[in-house]
Amino acid sequence: MPNSSRKIFAGARIRILRQSLNLTQAMFAQQISISTSYLNQIENNQRALSGSVILALVDAFNFDLAELALDGAGKVSVDLQEILTDPIFADNEVLTQEIKVAATNAPNVTKAFLDLYGMFQKSREQLGRVDNALKDRETSLAPLPYEEVRDYFHYNDNYIDELDRAAEAFSLSLKRSGADRHADLVEYLSKTHGVHVVLRKDKPSSGTIRSFESATKTLYLNAASTKATNLFQLAYQVGLFEQSKLVENLLDAAEFHTDAARDVCRMTFANYFAGAVILPYSDFASAAKEQRHDLEKLAFQFDASTEQVCHRLSTLQRGGNRGIPFYFLRIDQAGNITKRHSATSLQFTRFGGSCPLWNVHHAFQSPGEILRQLAITPDGVKYLSLAFDQTKRVAGFKSPVRKYVIGLGCEIKHAAQVVYADDLDVTNEQNFEPIGSSCRICERADCFHRSVPPIGKEIKIDHSSRGSVPFKIE
Repeated sequence: MPNSSRKIFAGARIRILRQSLNLTQAMFAQQISISTSYLNQIENNQRALSGSVILALVDAFNFDLAELALDGAGKVSVDLQEILTDPIFADNEVLTQEIKVAATNAPNVTKAFLDLYGMFQKSREQLGRVDNALKDRETSLAPLPYEEVRDYFHYNDNYIDELDRAAEAFSLSLKRSGADRHADLVEYLSKTHGVHVVLRKDKPSSGTIRSFESATKTLYLNAASTKATNLFQLAYQVGLFEQSKLVENLLDAAEFHTDAARDVCRMTFANYFAGAVILPYSDFASAAKEQRHDLEKLAFQFDASTEQVCHRLSTLQRGGNRGIPFYFLRIDQAGNITKRHSATSLQFTRFGGSCPLWNVHHAFQSPGEILRQLAITPDGVKYLSLAFDQTKRVAGFKSPVRKYVIGLGCEIKHAAQVVYADDLDVTNEQNFEPIGSSCRICERADCFHRSVPPIGKEIKIDHSSRGSVPFKIE
């Protein structure tokens, strides 16, 4: 049951549920034993959901309570708040509460505004570069392919049900030869698709992880790659062969602006399928609970990497069998977020750097360790945050090395189910470190690491005194 100390407004979700069932307000209200006027107030977020109404929704419509943990409006609200940090809105003072009301009561209008700003941002960038592509209106105003695909997954809670279930069904259908799933997939590709798999040792430092030659039906894998990487690439190839129809249907429904975005998402869907094959939903969700989300034990059990395990934990959002809502991200040494997914209320900045107080920025200095942090965001939500470094390289002394940090976290209310919190005192308020998403949308006035003032706040310069930050926030 959602936290009873916090009022729950879910008007948009209730309205969408009612409309999906083709019920009038009167018919829907009768099903859950409330008046039509009461339902109307709920749908317009004038009344919070009471405990009795929530229970009635569960009984009448099998409503998933987990959907109340994070309304999509929360994600839209954070995105809108960050966009409003753009200097073009400097003369418009928009209160945080106004943003939340807009995102909750008019989510479609708010999302349209976000899309419009994205097109404006793209055209502004291209004008700055005097890009000749500006002549092609459709191309110039479309969002960047990777950004559009990230938004697609972001607003789908990083879970694609049809693809996930197809991957799980395939994983369960595989002929098992003991514990060697690599051999199982090699045999399957050979027997089903006539594909010969070769571990290539002649070019270990080329950086090529997977290469398929359709003429000879040969799949080359890099012998220098880890077992987890090659297992993933085998499953990826199966996805390309067998899920093309489903993938194209999903792409049609997504209605991407450009062929480039569609192509990026096609690759991302194949990646999603591969991850769900290696870590099939029900088996992995059960194991995660049993192992209390011990990343290394789960990686060993499923022949996966810890990054794959973290990514998969952030996707366990299947109705009726949801896992703990986790956020997952990967950052490079410059602080660029190269992967990001969140099933929590914690959202990642789209523009500019993330909070330097977050432990993901410290893991580079602690190689081989899993750093733990009890953190609290400006909205008062507390988190258990994990971070650890990862090095990717190919064979050869002079070969390039890529270094990343993986971040994984959940709200502190789930800490008892996570092994990494066992010796942490989560009841002591003093143990929680204040973090934020970005200085421009963080309202903390006393942060010694602040780089720029928050939007909508006046600053004061005291010429007779200087602190760690050269200004004070009014």
